[in-house]
Amino acid sequence: MADKSATLNVDDAEHSFAVKSGSVGPEVIDISKLYAQTGKFTYDPGFTSTASCESKITFIDGDNGILLHRGYPIDQLAEHGDFLETCYLLLYGELPNKTQKADFDYRVTHHTMVHEQMNRFFTGFRRDAHPMAIMCGVAGALSAFYHDSTDISDEHQRMVASLRMIAKMPTIAAMAYKYSIGQPFVYPKNDLDYASNFLRMCFAVPCEEYEVNPVLARAMDRIFILHADHEQNASTSTVRLAGSSGANPFACIAAGIACLWGPAHGGANEAALNMLAEIGTPDRIPEFIDRAKDKDDPFRLMGFGHRVYKNYDPRAKIMQKTTHEVLGELGIKDDPMLEVAMELEQIALTDEYFIEKKLYPNIDFYSGITLKALGFPTNMFTVLFALARTVGWIAQWKEMIEDPSQKIGRPRQLYTGEPQRDYIPLSKR
Repeated sequence: MADKSATLNVDDAEHSFAVKSGSVGPEVIDISKLYAQTGKFTYDPGFTSTASCESKITFIDGDNGILLHRGYPIDQLAEHGDFLETCYLLLYGELPNKTQKADFDYRVTHHTMVHEQMNRFFTGFRRDAHPMAIMCGVAGALSAFYHDSTDISDEHQRMVASLRMIAKMPTIAAMAYKYSIGQPFVYPKNDLDYASNFLRMCFAVPCEEYEVNPVLARAMDRIFILHADHEQNASTSTVRLAGSSGANPFACIAAGIACLWGPAHGGANEAALNMLAEIGTPDRIPEFIDRAKDKDDPFRLMGFGHRVYKNYDPRAKIMQKTTHEVLGELGIKDDPMLEVAMELEQIALTDEYFIEKKLYPNIDFYSGITLKALGFPTNMFTVLFALARTVGWIAQWKEMIEDPSQKIGRPRQLYTGEPQRDYIPLSKR
């Protein structure tokens, strides 16, 4: 097939730009030479029409509700695999065989402990600090404790840093939770799987034995899979931008965590749960449905629809099933918030307004309910998101570092301030 090009007329001059095709998805116009040819930039707030990089990791088709990791549909990965298998896939490009899987699991499991001095590091935070504030600080501090894996030009050090973050993030997240509630830290156990180990570190106490419920551990594992990567979202773009300067990987992940903390990004499931609390009881649902339909009312239903997915969020279907499994296992029937959630879910799936507007319950709606049922407070929701997304950030960072065309990120701007003017001495102002 002949090379495609796009023509742009600027100031009566015609300029040609190459059109590139990915393996799937829309074609892109390569405007990297636009300024050199025309002396002009493009204006694209939020970069919603700009491909910032070339990637082989994740593909999203929002119109058709498709999410692929290295070509594999998210529902197949969540139904048939486990989180560490997805981690391997994101990092190395292929699903592991039995030997590779056993080796990878072993290496991650035996990196789960953190440096003992980090225990004292935690005591520097106020006892009522938000767990995400702790996560930002501790993730950034990893480079001070593990400075033998910060040389990004060394392939071996990049691998060690990647394994360390995937392995230690659950330990750090559990420590942040334990610290926020005044309980002693629980060390990881090497004979437990990734999700079971995390649940034990969060909910066990030294004075009694803790038995991990396999249904809840499987639900936790699925939540991790469903949040592992989501293409070039705000936090992932932040990690790539920070990494483009040559910053060490721990600093880049800390930057991603900071971005994820924003309520418009990682805090969506917490916002959905707060909305359910505001509704309060099932009998008040019609009132809030009417408010949601009223264009003049600022109230918005949280946990419905998605910026990218204009059809349905493919992760939400798996999360819906997981939510009902968890509620069934725990026998939760008298929680007003969960009653509101279940009834609101049925209305959203059958009401013509929701169907017409494609306001389907999204992953944040279901994950908030599930995490609450598992026993996590709302201020831990974004921490769990960060834990799961760490592997996606690392895979994207690793791909960027190994890309020969990579250069430091430098967006341009449309300047609307004062033009050049002369300085006036203070005595004359």
